[in-house]
Amino acid sequence: MRAIEITQYGKPEVLQLCERPIPVCGQGEVLIKVHAAGVNRPDVLQRLGHYPVPPGASDLPGLELAGTIIDGDLAGTEFKLGDAVCALVSGGAYAEFCVAAVGQCLPVPQGWSMVAAAALPETFFTVWSNVFDRAYLAQGETLLVHGGGSGIGVAAIQMATALGFDVWVTAGSDEKCALAEALGAVRAINYRSEDFEEVILRETAGRGVDVILDMVAGKYLSRNLNCLADEGRLVVIALLGGAKAELDLAQILRRRLHVTGSSLRPRTTEFKAAIARRLRQQIWPHLESGQIKPVIHQVFPLASACEAHVLMESNAHFGKIVLSI
Repeated sequence: MRAIEITQYGKPEVLQLCERPIPVCGQGEVLIKVHAAGVNRPDVLQRLGHYPVPPGASDLPGLELAGTIIDGDLAGTEFKLGDAVCALVSGGAYAEFCVAAVGQCLPVPQGWSMVAAAALPETFFTVWSNVFDRAYLAQGETLLVHGGGSGIGVAAIQMATALGFDVWVTAGSDEKCALAEALGAVRAINYRSEDFEEVILRETAGRGVDVILDMVAGKYLSRNLNCLADEGRLVVIALLGGAKAELDLAQILRRRLHVTGSSLRPRTTEFKAAIARRLRQQIWPHLESGQIKPVIHQVFPLASACEAHVLMESNAHFGKIVLSI
């Protein structure tokens, strides 16, 4: 099969087309003929040597895909050979064939293309796991998402809005802010020209928001704490602004704040399968009704994975970048 491999750690040019043996699926797994694969920030980090591959996972990049099941262990599942699915994988999606745990597969939503479905798993699993399971966002509460123009940000806006929550986001341009608000954000804050802390506190009458989903960390930590309501929860899922910061423990004690974080890739298949079941129940109906729509910035052929990573690193995109295979 054709695949994209990381020939050495470095710039996007290290992504090269290669030929690999078609992988073999085992118990609880399926072999998928890949039609499209999503491109995500962790793929860039892996290419740079900053995101180790979990034991037993493919060294090929790619954490999400959509395609057709052509082989595997389907006993006791809803799936059959030939079904169109999207799946979260631990690696290997930048290829013509990929193995996935059957519990991490979901049907391609009715009316969605393979390209659109390939953009779902990584961001939707991540948002659900962190916003709803880890930060337990509850009815009547509010959410702030940093990186509102990213794949994670777009997913969070649409998922939370569909479930009835008010969402604020930050983004790096007026154009991205307008697009985020068109998706349902109550207010999108251009962090280059506005102070998000000031805006959040003003628009919430000084109360703050209940949950913050943060990909920046670093110097955002203290500002995030200031934006939280009493009993608020901050969830850190990436460290784009750095891994070190000063923490005001007095504020955490006084206002009963929670600071947590997670990384999805190394979690067990059972953990991820549980997320898949909750997505199927809570979110898939909103995908199939059209309330949540695909937001695809650009599609590249598999051989142009390098160009896809250049775009990802430029931060010029809004929504998802996808490889068509």
